[in-house]
Amino acid sequence: MAKPVEQTEESLFEAPPLAEQERMIEAILFATAEPMTLREIAARLPHGCDPAEAMVHLRKRYTGRGVELCRIGDAYAMRTAADLGYLMQHETVETRKLSRAAIETLAIIAYHQPATRAEIEEIRGVSVSRGTLDQLLELDWIRFGRRKMTLGRPVTFVVTQEFLAHFGLESPRDLPGLKELRSAGLLESRPAFGEMPGVDSEEEPEATEGQSELFED
Repeated sequence: MAKPVEQTEESLFEAPPLAEQERMIEAILFATAEPMTLREIAARLPHGCDPAEAMVHLRKRYTGRGVELCRIGDAYAMRTAADLGYLMQHETVETRKLSRAAIETLAIIAYHQPATRAEIEEIRGVSVSRGTLDQLLELDWIRFGRRKMTLGRPVTFVVTQEFLAHFGLESPRDLPGLKELRSAGLLESRPAFGEMPGVDSEEEPEATEGQSELFED
């Protein structure tokens, strides 16, 4: 008895035209963030619909459009055309803190420019990694200066206009003194920094860990 009843129930519903089924699937996929399988789509459509057939026609209609109907595994989703993806890119400002090594290297260059890598290492008392200099160059806070007229003609580093503008300085002469840098936690209490020309060499207690927002990009 169940089979005749089932046939009677099927006859009570007439499937919408194929074009209308396409519209329904289109609406469902536009409103859904995650890809949907044909089974999931069929569960939302009126009785008697053929989502597989409607999907074939719908995909053809979206071929070459700004938004395309893509198959992802056994599911479907509306996606921006691959060649237009660059239009969806959103640029954000990423705040990063410099490492202690980068801060000290930057300070030495600012106070001793033009400074060679060897001079930076002599003042810091440790070697300077290429990555530290690359980071400062990438930030456009330092640039290559003139080569020194010494043996090997080593390249020098100087601070840039971008560096001065970022910290609101007219020139390197407006840089804060050593005491101010240490109190801000930007420098460790190393004797070598006391040799910086024109800065206060008074010894201060070693600054606590953490970096001032002054050196955030």
